[in-house]
Amino acid sequence: MIRYLLLCEIGHRFESWFSDSATSEAQLARGLVNCPQCGSVKVEKAIMAPSIGRPGRQPPETVPAPKPAEKQPVVLMSERERELRRLLKEVREHVKKNADYVGEEFPELARQMHHEEIEKRSIYGEAKPDEVEELLEEGVEVQPLPILPEERN
Repeated sequence: MIRYLLLCEIGHRFESWFSDSATSEAQLARGLVNCPQCGSVKVEKAIMAPSIGRPGRQPPETVPAPKPAEKQPVVLMSERERELRRLLKEVREHVKKNADYVGEEFPELARQMHHEEIEKRSIYGEAKPDEVEELLEEGVEVQPLPILPEERN
């Protein structure tokens, strides 16, 4: 593993680990590395002072390389995908703010509203896949509420 100090087009500095120099060059050239502060993919290696050990001198503090077991799923997103994610988060927040959470009662309440047995209102809750399928077959209009992983993926 090798650690590089990187610099985005705006001037944000950050570090990243690569398996080797060739891998870092290939990922930077293909725009696969983005700035964690602004998201820019225009990133290049910055000048780093070499770490040279001398007798009696403490080695500098370093960030440990990630262990394979610590790897997290990641996604590379274009600007369009980031905008879509932002809009999906807005939809989710709008529903949570303006609709009533009914939990596992969702399928039955949605069905009752559809058949005009109770007054219609905006609700959201929990439903199993087979319950959703039954609702759709009955003509009940339901939509999944988007769930997104936390930012900085």
